[in-house]
Amino acid sequence: MSWKTVILLLVLASSATAQPHFVLQARRAPRPPRIDGIIEPVWQDAPTATDFIQYEPERGQAASAAVSARVLYDTEHLYLAFRVETGRAPVAQLTNRDANLFDDDAVLILLDTYDDNRTAYFFMTNPLATQTDGRISDDGRTVDISWDAPWRCAARQSDSGWSAEMAIPLTSLKYTAGDSVTWGINFGATLRSNLEISYWAGPLDQRFRVSQAGALVGLSVARQKQRQQIIPYALSRLQEKQAAHHDAGIDIRYALTPQMSAYATINPDFATIEADQEQINLTRFELSLAEKRQFFIEGNELFRQRIRTFYSRRIPDISLGGKVLGKEQSWTLAGLLARSDPHKDSTSATYTVARTQKDIFGSSTVALMLANRSRLGKNFGSASMDATLFFSKTLGMTAQLVKSYGAFPTGTWAYFLRPAYDSPTAHFHVRYTHLGEHLAENINAIGFIRDDNRRELDSAIEKTFWFAGGPVLRTQYDSNYNIYWGQNGTLRSWQIDQGVEVELRNRFVLEMGYSEEFKRYEKDFRNRRIGTTLGYNTREFQSAQIGYIFGKNYDSDFQLWTAEAGYKLTPQLAVEYELQHLTLCPDPHGASTWIHVIKASQFFTRDLFLRIFYQSNSAIARHNIQAVFVYRYQPPFGTVQIAYQKGTAEFGQRSEQGNTLFIKTTRVF
Repeated sequence: MSWKTVILLLVLASSATAQPHFVLQARRAPRPPRIDGIIEPVWQDAPTATDFIQYEPERGQAASAAVSARVLYDTEHLYLAFRVETGRAPVAQLTNRDANLFDDDAVLILLDTYDDNRTAYFFMTNPLATQTDGRISDDGRTVDISWDAPWRCAARQSDSGWSAEMAIPLTSLKYTAGDSVTWGINFGATLRSNLEISYWAGPLDQRFRVSQAGALVGLSVARQKQRQQIIPYALSRLQEKQAAHHDAGIDIRYALTPQMSAYATINPDFATIEADQEQINLTRFELSLAEKRQFFIEGNELFRQRIRTFYSRRIPDISLGGKVLGKEQSWTLAGLLARSDPHKDSTSATYTVARTQKDIFGSSTVALMLANRSRLGKNFGSASMDATLFFSKTLGMTAQLVKSYGAFPTGTWAYFLRPAYDSPTAHFHVRYTHLGEHLAENINAIGFIRDDNRRELDSAIEKTFWFAGGPVLRTQYDSNYNIYWGQNGTLRSWQIDQGVEVELRNRFVLEMGYSEEFKRYEKDFRNRRIGTTLGYNTREFQSAQIGYIFGKNYDSDFQLWTAEAGYKLTPQLAVEYELQHLTLCPDPHGASTWIHVIKASQFFTRDLFLRIFYQSNSAIARHNIQAVFVYRYQPPFGTVQIAYQKGTAEFGQRSEQGNTLFIKTTRVF
């Protein structure tokens, strides 16, 4: 590549986010508004965002509802007030915190508190005042809803629409402080009756595109007054045929600056976390499991890479740990240190992860990362470099270079290049990946590499078509091609995937898919999968769908039936059911199975609820039930929990735990 080409790409990248901003002048609240969902006179002179623009289905057109968003602030809070006029009663069903509120009528605020066009917080609520919050990175390409913060909201419904208010403590945010600072800001609204999503600053190229947000200018915000948060817990466990067990621990959060925070934990408790849900695995590779432990959730999105050199589920229950997360000017810093001693013996391990990321050219970033596990005097892990580059609103590229170390000194390198095109209705990418033949053995002590010894080519194309009239509302086509060779040039695999989804105006959805693949292991295999799924109302909680897949998988004919349904028995009681039924012929390893999953949530108030989780897997004789009664007297972290468990086990393992009762209290200071 010539130097002229490099300069051209850098110029394009620097202009990738250049567009006129929608601007609001920040105004201090004359007094704190009462957060009750009623837009009172205190909001009269607040800067107001109106004239929302559709993201879908008719991108660029005016929103079909009259939506307004007002914003005020003081020394402790940012306040928001929304009014949505539709001429009808709103659609609202979801009551679980962090539910996908895009499946209801809802409103949201996006806050780019560093004004860096890359990272942001978002807060959403619906007409039932359900709360969903999260963090956004990579200019909207990564969204993490596992992040939680204490904030308040309320909503009021009417026959012609609804209103909502929010109060977001500044102590819940990391932000640029000072006099007359600017934060990026955008407001959104969803209308489920016509599957519409609209935003104030638009039209957007992606649902959470940070770089296309507007601006809240003239803020005068100081450093956080509450610089520390101390969260101790006490736990008692009564288990069948075992002596009573009592435990305690503490989490500490300390704001070093408004942009940088430190976290420490001693003997954290993960006992009442919902068990991993059983899954059908038709591959020969390990499945990746979601992180649910609170200590690892905060800032986890900062450590994500395509070649995953850090996978927090590799770390067993820890005795102590610490983290530093934040941003100073154009530098993002993240560090994690944890000590794990699950068996209380001399085989404890220390895990260290450090990442530094630099903002460059508009929304682009480059980063360095180290991930290491030290155990019995031996180190396993990697050092890596990654980049996310945007050349325009639609053209970008991601890349990564990894050097691993550990048991093997050769075959330790990995890298990939992935240029991509992304628009609101289309995606295309090509990717080349090199994975050394001993990469997994070195990295998987702390990372996640499904398979190594690859030279891989991959390409994918997706296209969505929206229709203004007729019975079809939306059609989506996706196609993926993948092939890889061993480092010695031997063909190991190729795979072709094709899929079509048709969504009708009567809310029925039909999906059809076809997959053909070649795999070379102890011998050559040709696998084939053909499937279809029929669903109703799948964009909302109250929905149902059934699927059937059949074909050949590693010399066995198979059939896989799936079913899902969600239903609200009352406005406060929601039930979900999932089924997977796999039959293999022949079945030498007894993998044919029935998997049932039932979830139920009964909300007495938003902060007083009962959740029940049950699952069974006939192939491993697993029957697991959990029931957790929660009172959040200091939401979301200050709680009293009473939990019952039976049959809890590691993912894919047979149930052995007897009847167990937990009582846990957590307080915030």
